[in-house]
Amino acid sequence: MATKIRDIMTAPPRTVSPETDIVTVARTMRDDDIGAELVTDGDELRGIVTDRDLVVRGIAAGGDPGKIKVGDVVSGVTATIGPDDSLERAAQIMRERAVRRLPVVEDGHPVGIVSLGDLAIEKDDDSALADISAARSNT
Repeated sequence: MATKIRDIMTAPPRTVSPETDIVTVARTMRDDDIGAELVTDGDELRGIVTDRDLVVRGIAAGGDPGKIKVGDVVSGVTATIGPDDSLERAAQIMRERAVRRLPVVEDGHPVGIVSLGDLAIEKDDDSALADISAARSNT
């Protein structure tokens, strides 16, 4: 059983520039079957953009989605975790901050991402969340 974040994180993380339009990001998420990308400026983490951000802050706000930039809808990073931190620490941070995903940062640079589903699969593989997280996409 995994004990460290590096054992279950998705690496390398998908990253996107704040200048990328939200349609491009939405297509990448669809094609790669992911729900979030880290927003970076060069090698520096600026935030995280989720599929929900694209819909709620982007499309629902109106305007031309092809002209709305990720930087306009990005969620700021409220917490990060290191690759050598424990799974329990990740669960604690997610609970305290009410987030479903954490960027994994090492030496100030994003090296991965870990989700609530990743933790569920590893810690409680009989749970409904683990089953849903491990299932193949229905799209």
